[in-house]
Amino acid sequence: MSSPTNKAQSPEPEARSPKGKERSPTPGPADESSEPSEPVGLLAGSHWAEQEHPVDDDADSALGSDVASSTASLSSSILKYRTIQGRTYHSDAVTDQEYWGPNDEIANEMLDIFHHFMTLFLDGKLYTAPLKDNIQNALDVCTGTGLWAIDFADEHPNCNVYGTDISPIQPNWVPPNLRFDIEDVTKPWTYQENFFDYVHIRWLTAVVKDWPALYREVYKCMKPGGWLEHIDAEVNLVCLDGTMPPDTAMYQWGQIWSEIGRKTGLVVNMVDSGCMDAGIREAGFTNIEVEDLLAPVSPWPADKRQKEIGLFNCAFLTQDIEGFLTYFCPTVLGWTEKETLIYAAILRREYKECKVHANFKWRLVRAQKPLDG
Repeated sequence: MSSPTNKAQSPEPEARSPKGKERSPTPGPADESSEPSEPVGLLAGSHWAEQEHPVDDDADSALGSDVASSTASLSSSILKYRTIQGRTYHSDAVTDQEYWGPNDEIANEMLDIFHHFMTLFLDGKLYTAPLKDNIQNALDVCTGTGLWAIDFADEHPNCNVYGTDISPIQPNWVPPNLRFDIEDVTKPWTYQENFFDYVHIRWLTAVVKDWPALYREVYKCMKPGGWLEHIDAEVNLVCLDGTMPPDTAMYQWGQIWSEIGRKTGLVVNMVDSGCMDAGIREAGFTNIEVEDLLAPVSPWPADKRQKEIGLFNCAFLTQDIEGFLTYFCPTVLGWTEKETLIYAAILRREYKECKVHANFKWRLVRAQKPLDG
């Protein structure tokens, strides 16, 4: 039986913030002297070039006052990275899919910060599925720099842990029970059927077009009784107190990525589209449990724990804003490099100022392959 979707857990707005009915995203405070304006759509890249933008402060890693190879055995073609506007991306020899994330040092540092943010967000836990102590094989899908897989392998020394990615960016020194594979998970998997006790998927927003197909591969390669756990995010930020007008860079983030999704066919609205729980159910999984969680984008909440989550989330989000945009903004939206950089600078400033009380919505889904599956 599938459990009902749990209610979103949200940091409370600060006491001075107006309270009203929950809505997302929230337009700015209404002007009492006039009718509320209609929400604007996607602003053109030229809009950002016309704005007064902050001096580039990327060198300041303190986030204001709050935040302070083994490739020899790989084919040389895998290491022939593409370069776009000075950033490197995966090799076309590995996949013909469009993946927007760079694989250079600044992007990898962002992924490491994200791992620490996500672990804090989940109360220090690497997973929430009810795993048995004697699991034998586990898979981390699209492992990135591999930190989650390394930590999981340390916690489960008797379990064989595998991590897949399309770039060989993982460290050389890892636990002896961990192996990294270069694999495109959007294609048919090469792992044997009924093999994994646990499959972990985290943050593949705007990576996959056909989620039901991917979940079918998970189901095929999972042992009966094994668990799938997937956590992913919505691109539209949630604001509950009227501090995010439609012309802010934070509001426009959702508009930008929704347009990218519309034009490329990639799924960007992972939560509101329902693709996760629907696709998992369609693949044949049961005991489906769904949790929706809100993570503040900066340390704006008064609550101590939520403020700490927001602090690390802000560190993750501001580490490499340009890396989120460089791949698609020129080709899909027609933005110039200057327009992209100015928008990124304005967005970074909004995060650090903490004036917009916004959150990212995350959905966590746990599901089990039936014992007779």
